[in-house]
Amino acid sequence: MRILVVEDEKELSNSICSYLKNDKFICEAVYDYYEAIQKLDKKEYGCVILDITLPSGNGLDILKKMKDIGKADGVLIISAKNSLHDKVLGLNLGADDYLTKPFHLPELSARVASIIRRKYFEGKNKIVIGDLQIDMDDKIVKGLNGVIEFTRKEYELLLFFVSNKNKVVTKEAIVEHLWGEQIDMSDNYDFIYTHIKNMRKKIALSGCKDCIKAVHGMGYIFNTNSKESLSKRK
Repeated sequence: MRILVVEDEKELSNSICSYLKNDKFICEAVYDYYEAIQKLDKKEYGCVILDITLPSGNGLDILKKMKDIGKADGVLIISAKNSLHDKVLGLNLGADDYLTKPFHLPELSARVASIIRRKYFEGKNKIVIGDLQIDMDDKIVKGLNGVIEFTRKEYELLLFFVSNKNKVVTKEAIVEHLWGEQIDMSDNYDFIYTHIKNMRKKIALSGCKDCIKAVHGMGYIFNTNSKESLSKRK
């Protein structure tokens, strides 16, 4: 999942991004109000880590704008202010959680993961789709024949498909979600085809039916509704 870190203290921002990357999140960092608004106008994030006090603006104003334009991104407020008023206001404006500085990075990561589970996976730690099982705590995927050895990108792509199940996902959205600004956008998506081909092969070898379908001229869909989708667990 892609995370936006809105924090003007660059040392703290770097620490957050470094830790979350180790937990298989893709992080983008901005350091002021206007940078944050520009990012949120263009992209969707699994979670936004939002500091209240920012140069040129206020984190709560960003939250208000997100609410006004109907953004559904998860939000974790971080603030040095241990103020009940700020906490209640932030939560009432639509934030999902509030964490007071200083904090431990493992707790931050756990709260981000919890927000994402609630937003995209009905709050579940374990997801079962037919005969396919995803353990989000241990980041393990199992089929009928045992553990499926996905690469990190394949695992992230599977979660992206599951979070958008039965919806068409464009190739551009896949690139943006998995690589963010780390890769130049181009018309050559061979690397996506390779990832998906490998995923489908591993899912088939695990004894599960293939839910990943190409939609000509558009992208892919993780289809759990059709007759070809994964069978229900008995």
